[in-house]
Amino acid sequence: CPAPADLRPVNGTRVCALLYKDNSPYYNQCCAGDVLVVEPDSDVPYMPLRWSGRASSLVVGTRCELNVWSRKGKKGNTRRFSS
Repeated sequence: CPAPADLRPVNGTRVCALLYKDNSPYYNQCCAGDVLVVEPDSDVPYMPLRWSGRASSLVVGTRCELNVWSRKGKKGNTRRFSS
């Protein structure tokens, strides 16, 4: 998985989090498969199509925080992730 400080694409734009679909019991194979990019100041009350319940790994960039809910529309239990 990339280090939190490395969440910068080639053009230098800041990325706050990366969510990955593929799952593996081996750490070096966890951050693989389809990637969902979370940009700074994003507010997404619903997961994109085919992502609900699919994220298996995530990396949160420095100076960012990712808040997730257990139910759609920002309902249910919440959890906060940071680098």
